Amino acid sequence: MTKSKQVFCNVCGIPLEINQVVSKKDYVFIQKKWGYFSEKDGEVHTIRLCEHCYDQWVRSFKVPVTIREQTELL
Repeated sequence: MTKSKQVFCNVCGIPLEINQVVSKKDYVFIQKKWGYFSEKDGEVHTIRLCEHCYDQWVRSFKVPVTIREQTELL
């Protein structure tokens, strides 16, 4: 039996219930390990964004996100 872990969108706070295999909602996961030349040297930042918050965020970009179609879905 897999144990569920509760995680949340960092922007709106909605729950993104996940377990080790399946997520109930799709979301963006970003993890950045900051290096020597940053003011955050040695820190690891983790961000999760639900699809709605991601869409709002990328609309603010000056350079649009590159989008390509995936033909094989596993």
